[in-house]
Amino acid sequence: MLRGSRAFSSFSVDDVPAALRFYGGTLGLEVTEEHGLLHLRLAGGVTVLLYPKADHTPASFTVLNFPVPDIERAVDELSRRGVEFERYPGLEPDEKGVFRGGGPLIAWFTDPAGNVLSVLQER
Repeated sequence: MLRGSRAFSSFSVDDVPAALRFYGGTLGLEVTEEHGLLHLRLAGGVTVLLYPKADHTPASFTVLNFPVPDIERAVDELSRRGVEFERYPGLEPDEKGVFRGGGPLIAWFTDPAGNVLSVLQER
């Protein structure tokens, strides 16, 4: 029934202008604003909706993953742009913030609203 639906994901932020600066400027994504909502346009025609929520609570899980061909390069570039990488107990990353303990190489960071994002090495 929903197989042909153009589904999309969404998550909340507490400050739309800060999110616009972060996603459009820091991350360099194509972002449009319409009626107070942000639309992230990702590769492959994927769209993610960001909406304001006054009582926003950051997601306790990764809401958006960015596969990259070279995680070292991506982490270095994001660090130069002011992104700080997360360190979670039991998932100790290297000095750059890349977790290498099994599965794909991954580095987590947050947006200004505290939502968790990641870059991970493409296979």
